[in-house]
This record gives sequence, structure tokens and C-alpha cells, in this order.
Amino acid sequence: MARNAIEKGLRTKSWVKTSLAPGSKVVTQYLNRSGLNTDLEALRFHTVGYGCTSCIGNSGPLPPHIAEAVDKGDLVVASVLSGNRNFEARVHPQVKMNFLMSPMLVVAYALVGRVDVDLINDPLSYDPNGRPVYLKDIWPSREEIVKTVNDCVKQGDFQEVYDVIFDGSTDWQNLQVSLDERFEWNKESTYIKEAPFFENLEATPNPVTDITHARVLLYLGDSVTTDHISPAGSFRENSAAGQYLSAHGVETADFNSYGSRRGNHEVMMRGTFANVRIKNKIVQKEGGFSVYFPTGEVKTVYETAMEYKKTDTALIVLAGKEYGSGSSRDWAAKGAYLLGIKAVIAESFERIHRSNLVGMGVAPLVFTNGQNAEILELDGTEIFDIIGLADQLTPHKLLDVKATHPTGKITEFKVQARMDSAIEIEYYKNNGILQYVLRDYLKNS
Repeated sequence: MARNAIEKGLRTKSWVKTSLAPGSKVVTQYLNRSGLNTDLEALRFHTVGYGCTSCIGNSGPLPPHIAEAVDKGDLVVASVLSGNRNFEARVHPQVKMNFLMSPMLVVAYALVGRVDVDLINDPLSYDPNGRPVYLKDIWPSREEIVKTVNDCVKQGDFQEVYDVIFDGSTDWQNLQVSLDERFEWNKESTYIKEAPFFENLEATPNPVTDITHARVLLYLGDSVTTDHISPAGSFRENSAAGQYLSAHGVETADFNSYGSRRGNHEVMMRGTFANVRIKNKIVQKEGGFSVYFPTGEVKTVYETAMEYKKTDTALIVLAGKEYGSGSSRDWAAKGAYLLGIKAVIAESFERIHRSNLVGMGVAPLVFTNGQNAEILELDGTEIFDIIGLADQLTPHKLLDVKATHPTGKITEFKVQARMDSAIEIEYYKNNGILQYVLRDYLKNS
């Protein structure tokens, strides 16, 4: 596709950021053998790495003048990629639309420079003589593809690459590491910090209590993914995570991504619900914001949660259908726990995320009788009491919820506890699976 485009005199549009991230170094071997790497590089598709890059937010920053134009014009811009993830804001926080497609179509859209185009009937571009060039003019034939594969993909490439795959790079091999059984925490590290899951842990868990006087931290709609809850990609200097790293002497260019900082709970807490496309119904703007109801002040979700923490106020999340869909991201549950969220009340949960919430001591609760927050006319300003957790908690137990509105209106309804087994009840009683395992180990050692 790239070769045929070059022969027609086409080039990618100047505003399109391009990159190539093969899944394996074997791909580079046969691209080099075929000469197609030269054609791809002529269209600015240079190899930037292998494996997860663009699909997990590691595509790097946009050119400064384009980033500025997107912000100033509040532009809806798009990415096209042949990776396997296109959740909102995952590829880049400034890119609102992301489309998955074949590698050949990625090249085609890079030539066009826009996504609102009919590739069948509209020209991709014009050759140096002003003649229109259509997709059909550069689409490779089946015969071309088969011949190139047969000529250039060699079995020996796979053996050559994979025989040394676990050797690592020179940098990896030269790492100086301690072989002590006990990990040595570096207090200056902004990548790895000791998480507080075991702080002040008692040998015996405290009795389970009902959730009372709880405030809504987020009121969300349907299909909230784990990318909305715990984004994995890059973040900006004015974000809560960015401000934290800046305060610790990290330059913006060295922020890296949430995914790379997952060993630092301080970053990940600040990143929880920080997706720029998340829509919290209790605030008027898009992004990771909430409201501290005692004062009415709108802050980041993290800042709001920390304000509530000062008064030991329990927090809950209201949500719709399929809460926690997408990647099975552990930090989507860990972050919620560290923010002080005690329960999520939703219409339904994605299977793995429900399990992860239980594993972090956060109660997944579902509306019953076809109800939801909208039908019950909840607006998120209520104070919630969830009764029944403290008294003989069993799998799928029905709990009583009382929501008291600032006007004095009281809404009462039932929810079902989605702790689905006896062992999950034990995890919840221990405030999470980590605490349960440690207590069990100490008890039996």
C-alpha cells in the first residue's frame, strides 16, 4: 500500500502524526527484506517500538502547535490505528475519536488526513500532475501480497528473534539489582512506592459495619470502562498526577504514562477517574472532576476524595449498566479503594471488575426490580445509608438503602450485594483479598 502510494506521488498529510509499532522484531526482519520499510518510512511510518505503544497511550505528544490548536479550538480530532484498543482518550488525552482498522486503511487515512471521507468514491489525494488517486488505485492485489509474504517471511527469523527474547537489551542486562529476599524501598523513587494496603493492619479484622452518611463521588452512566476509571495512557502537567510529579521534581517530558507509573500508588490514586472523557453527572464539565458538597466546590476527583477523607466520610459511586467493562485493570479497583470508595451501586457489572472490587473491599451493589438511579430520581446530592452489611452478610444478600436529599426527600430502595460466594464474603470482611491472604499466612505460619 505504501509502495503503491509513493509510486503515485502521494505523501501523508503534514498534520498527521504517524508511527509504526510491530508486535515483534520478526516484522522488522521481513519488512527490511522486502524493502517495504523504506516505503513506510518515506510516508513517515518509522518504527518507534514493539508491542504496546499507541493502543495504550504511548504514542507520544502531539506537535506543540497542533496540541495548542486542539485546545484553543476545542477540536474533535481522531486517530486511526491497527492496534486492539480504542477506548476514549486511551490513545491520547487530546484525541476524542479513535478508530480501529487494518494497517492498509491506516496508511490510506494518513494520506487523506481526515476521517470524514468516503474512501470508495472520494480520492485519497492528487498526484503531482493534479490527477485524482483513489483507494482502488493503490490497493495491493492478492497476488502481490502472497508473493511478498512467500519471498520475505522466513521461518529462521522467528527462531533468531525468539531464541534471545528473554535476554533483554543491554540496558536491562546491565541493571544493578539487590538479591536480598526483602525488597529495598527507595523513598526518592517516583516509580515504585510502598502501597498502604497493609498499614496499621490488625491480626483480626474489625467487624463489618454498615455504610452510613455516605456521599456520592461520581454519578456515571452506562458502559463505564476500566479506562474511564483508571486510564493507562499519558497525562498532562495540570492533572492531579502531573502536579504530584512536578512537585517531586519530575519534568513534564519524563512523566511517562499511568501504565508505567503503576508501581506508585500516589500517581495511580490521582489518576483514578481522571479520564478526560469521563462524564460525572454531578458536575457540569467533562473529565475527572467532582464536587465537595459541604462547600459546593468543584475539584478533581482525587482532591474531592481527599477533602472527604479529612472527615472520614464514606464515598460511593452511582452507575448504570456494564460498569467496569473493557480491560481487566487491577488499578480500577485499587484506586477506588484508596480514594475511600466503599461501594458502587450499578445496574450491572462486568464480571472481572466486580470480582476485583470485592478483592479490594469495595462492595459491588446492583439495583433491583428494574430500578436505576434515574428511575429513582436520584441526582447524586443525597446522603446515603446502606444497611444490612453488618448483619449476617451472605452472598447476594438484599440490602436496604436510604437516600436523603438536601430538600429532605427520602428515597428508599433495595440493592443486591454482588458478593457471589462464601470466600468473597471473607475477602470483604477482611477489607480485601490482600489483607485476607496476609492474615491467613500469619495465622498458619
